[in-house]
Formats: sequence, structure tokens, C-alpha cells
Amino acid sequence: MSIGKLTTAVLTVLLAAVFTFAQSGAPTKEIKHVPIKATSAASGSEMYKTYCAVCHGTDGKGNGPAADALKVPATDLTMLAMKAGGKYPSLKVAGVIRGEEGMPAHGSKDMPMWGNLFHSMSGGHEAEVQQRIANLVKHIETLQQK
Repeated sequence: MSIGKLTTAVLTVLLAAVFTFAQSGAPTKEIKHVPIKATSAASGSEMYKTYCAVCHGTDGKGNGPAADALKVPATDLTMLAMKAGGKYPSLKVAGVIRGEEGMPAHGSKDMPMWGNLFHSMSGGHEAEVQQRIANLVKHIETLQQK
């Protein structure tokens, strides 16, 4: 699949927050769907900044610019190890990213299923999909509270 077709195919996937004015004139946040941007499969940090930080925040605490507009609050990714008894749940995190774990926000209108998107972005090359997921999981591990 070409990048142009990929961009068209996933036009409504990546989220960004924008301000709009409600009838009362007060600013409210609304989710705006924008085209997905291809990133390096080798950089978990780049993927996180591009795909995750808009909701989870650059620090992983769930305070990204789109967080206020979400129906289900973005997870504080810095607490995953603490909530799992002190051990980072890498398999569970990978499952959530793939879309295999049932998370309230993942797979809804608010949260894209990144496994499917990575598959499309990688032209169906499963090794690249796995590399993307593994590197993103490793990056999220670096965000854990010590």
C-alpha cells in the first residue's frame, strides 16, 4: 500500500485536540481526526511522541492536549509498573497496543487500534509491526515512576 493510499485509508485515526466554541461562547475541547504520520519503526520515542503524547502527554501522565476531550480519561502510563506490583507489564502493554487487550479507550472512537494501523503502515510486513510494538513498549517502560 502506498503512503498516499495509507494516509487516505487512515485519515480519521490520529487524534489532535482543538478548541471550538460552544453555543454559550465558552471554549470546549473537541477531538479532531487527522492523517496518520509515518515514523521510524526503530524509534519508540518518536512513535510515542507522534502517536501517544497527544492523549497521554509527553511525560505519560495522561495529560496530553487532547486528554480533556476524551470520554474515557487517558491512562497514566507512568503508573503501569506500580499498579502491577512493581513489575512493568510489557506483555499487557503490547497487547493493548495491538488491540488484543480490552481497554475502555482503546478501540473506541477516542483511541485507535495501533496494531491495525502499524500493519497498514508497514505494508503488511509483520516483522516491522512487531518491531514497532516492541520499541513502543520499551519506550513506555522508560516512563515508569521509580
